Amino acid sequence: MATRKLSGEALAIALQAPTGHLFRDHARLRRALTHASARGSTGADYERLEFLGDRVLGLVIADMLFNAYPDAPEGELSLRLNALVNAETLAEIAEEVGLPQLVHTGSELRSIEGRKRVNLRADALESLIAALFLEGGLELARKFIRRYWEPRSSAVREARRDPKTELQEWAHQAAGTTPAYTLEGREGPDHDPVFTISVRVGSFEPATGVGRSKREAEQAAATAVLLREGVWQKEGAHD
Repeated sequence: MATRKLSGEALAIALQAPTGHLFRDHARLRRALTHASARGSTGADYERLEFLGDRVLGLVIADMLFNAYPDAPEGELSLRLNALVNAETLAEIAEEVGLPQLVHTGSELRSIEGRKRVNLRADALESLIAALFLEGGLELARKFIRRYWEPRSSAVREARRDPKTELQEWAHQAAGTTPAYTLEGREGPDHDPVFTISVRVGSFEPATGVGRSKREAEQAAATAVLLREGVWQKEGAHD
């Protein structure tokens, strides 16, 4: 992440090729790429834009999947959507767009690793989507989203079931019980929390997961058990 604040014009030029758009509102673009740790006395950061971008992204992806899979039931569409809007996918696309070198952060975040780095990149991408939406409307945002998400959507061969549902069914068969989830920790500010949750199934060894919400952390923990016990294969298919 960048600790030196770039001018709005420099950001617009840097993002013209990856977004297909030359931003006119430089002040909004600077805000869209400013983390709370670097907002200074003005209080201008990307939190509000991130909120909007998350909703725009969800709408466009839902519409894209609805039309791409006309025979898929609601459950499958939801699973596909979740796979396309999770933090890992967003962080990967943020890297492809070149955002890590453009986001202005405080010096204390210069060398963050792991989940916090993934979340920061995902949040910045959602903020960028909001900036596109506010400057050019839904069609501009849709054009950008389809450019990066559509290839990933078509590459998904089969969406998994919800890992918590899968684990619960397996737990009933393997241990005659239901999974027990425990909140192990919560870190980060209120606008960007990271939860750690463990899950135990009978006498089986517990597993932990982390996520930006309790549900995401529970799903990660459930997935860890399913992979470890061979219920799901690491390639992405399950038995």
